Amino acid sequence: MSWDADAGWERLAGGRSGSEVFADGTDAVVKRLVAPVSGDPAERSRPAHVAWWRREADVLLDGEFADTPGVRSARLLDASEDDRGVVLRTEAVPAVPGTGPSLARALGRLAAAPVRPRPWWARTVLADRLDAVAERDGWPTLARTPLADVADRLWARRRHHLDLLSGLPQVPGHGDPTPANLRGRSGDDVIAVDWACAGSAAVGADLGYLALSCREDLDTLLQAYVAPAGLDAAQARTGAVVTACYTAITRTEQVLASAARGPGALAGKFRHPSVAPSIRGLQRLYPYLETLL
Repeated sequence: MSWDADAGWERLAGGRSGSEVFADGTDAVVKRLVAPVSGDPAERSRPAHVAWWRREADVLLDGEFADTPGVRSARLLDASEDDRGVVLRTEAVPAVPGTGPSLARALGRLAAAPVRPRPWWARTVLADRLDAVAERDGWPTLARTPLADVADRLWARRRHHLDLLSGLPQVPGHGDPTPANLRGRSGDDVIAVDWACAGSAAVGADLGYLALSCREDLDTLLQAYVAPAGLDAAQARTGAVVTACYTAITRTEQVLASAARGPGALAGKFRHPSVAPSIRGLQRLYPYLETLL
């Protein structure tokens, strides 16, 4: 049985691979999650892997994040399922910008929430992503830049740092807490969208992802993250630093490799509009990168 969006729906940006997002002309958003087909990566069929195809449906249907403190999911209006995927209809969440510290505070409260783990939670998001990087031979484009020695050292030590993360308290989290996903407000809480990476991760991991999109430095965000929830600052800092640094380097490799396929010397690509923001992000993180070397 096939599924098609209604002709009058507006396609929205933001749907990740394997999903489509639409505004249906009411106060609702429709998301279509597409089931794996023959030839798709095996990871899409593994419930604990970050690429599990129907995690957002599992999260919303179960409701475990519907009323969590700090950050909660948008309200599910209805859902339907067929042999090719799932359709979710949720409340539309008006965008209300938040400051970096306010978002960090909300994520800290979520991390301290007593949520029972589910079988479909993502549990090794950063490790899964670095495994995918390893299949592409690591960070080969960065090996051609002044960051080569730093990248080589961090790549060689990635298992050590992943072990550090696994030894920290594992707490509930959104998994992809960009400001665009931490979208709405309900009193002191944030209403978040796109729960495809939700699950448990090292304390501070969500903060590390958030820090890549905020103008405030990581230590300022850390204070907001740990204080209201009574989290351990040293543990949270470790989780945030490892997550932020490895994620930032991987993103820089991806955009630089893409730009490098065009004509011209690699050094000339550092100012490319798709590359420059990642370079500046790494420069901001350099004091934290040094602590991992």
